[in-house]
Amino acid sequence: MSLMETVIDIPAGHMANVFGQFDMYLKKIERSFGVTVAMREDRMKLLGAERDVQKASRVFAQLFELSRRGSQITEQNVDYAIALTMEEKESAIVEIDKELICHTINGAPVKPKTLGQKNYVEEIRGKMIVFGLGPAGTGKTYLAMAMAITAFKKEEVSRIILTRPAIEAGEKLGFLPGDLQSKVDPYLRPLYDALHQIMGPDSFQRNMEKGLIEVAPLAYMRGRTLDNAFIILDEAQNTTPAQMKMFLTRIGFGSKVVVTGDATQKDLAPGAVSGLDVALRVLRNVNEIGICKLTSSDVVRHPLVQKIVKAYEDYEKQEKRGFKERDRIRERGRSRK
Repeated sequence: MSLMETVIDIPAGHMANVFGQFDMYLKKIERSFGVTVAMREDRMKLLGAERDVQKASRVFAQLFELSRRGSQITEQNVDYAIALTMEEKESAIVEIDKELICHTINGAPVKPKTLGQKNYVEEIRGKMIVFGLGPAGTGKTYLAMAMAITAFKKEEVSRIILTRPAIEAGEKLGFLPGDLQSKVDPYLRPLYDALHQIMGPDSFQRNMEKGLIEVAPLAYMRGRTLDNAFIILDEAQNTTPAQMKMFLTRIGFGSKVVVTGDATQKDLAPGAVSGLDVALRVLRNVNEIGICKLTSSDVVRHPLVQKIVKAYEDYEKQEKRGFKERDRIRERGRSRK
């Protein structure tokens, strides 16, 4: 194995952002590629096996470029840059960063952070109906909200409609105090949080009062035709097949729809069929409908969340393999009889 050393110039003012607090990002890159980093004023020297040094150099180059563009480097950025470099796709991280959706009320840019999220945003831009599927933390709801608010501000749509299936057919909602809106609000908190962060609470409240932003349980969509609106159906894994069909047939001219869901987190009664699962089977060959499947690699919350999601994915795959193996054994037993 040939050893190699290379020197990288550190752009002025970007060291702390890329290296992280107490050099935690730098140390993570060292561990990931088995290289040693030595600092020399405004330069850094990388020592290690040739292939590893080249990969670590590319990770640092990508992170410095992100920092130059004004991005605050996070642990998720570092982990994703390392993962892409392992797959020889490191140039994608800068391409992802170019995809600006909008800014929050505080001026922070809202952008996709992974290849899966970038594809999701592109599908929403290009298609009338998009299904965004994936585990918690993949940004499927937040990015849909950002796209809805951007379309609303650009007057591409005249209103935003947010809906999700009522929990337990109204039973749990009924025990909460207040009117219908008060009962539904706790279950729509993630959508409200995104609206407040991107639009601002004052603007959100004004548009709510004017009826330009509407929040309602899915059951209240029946009998309506939704024209010129950006409609988000959240937690779609908890719909029944009849509810999903009803919702999809409400869509009118000039509207855009995003359906988000996580098939692994159903709250339906045991044995009940999910409307999301049925819709994906029925509509999978309709070209005008986009289906984006986000995975644990698209999780943008705390890195521990990504590990938890991955552990559950691995466990569920193992369970399925176990069930299939048991079925095969039973089938062999029957055939011998």
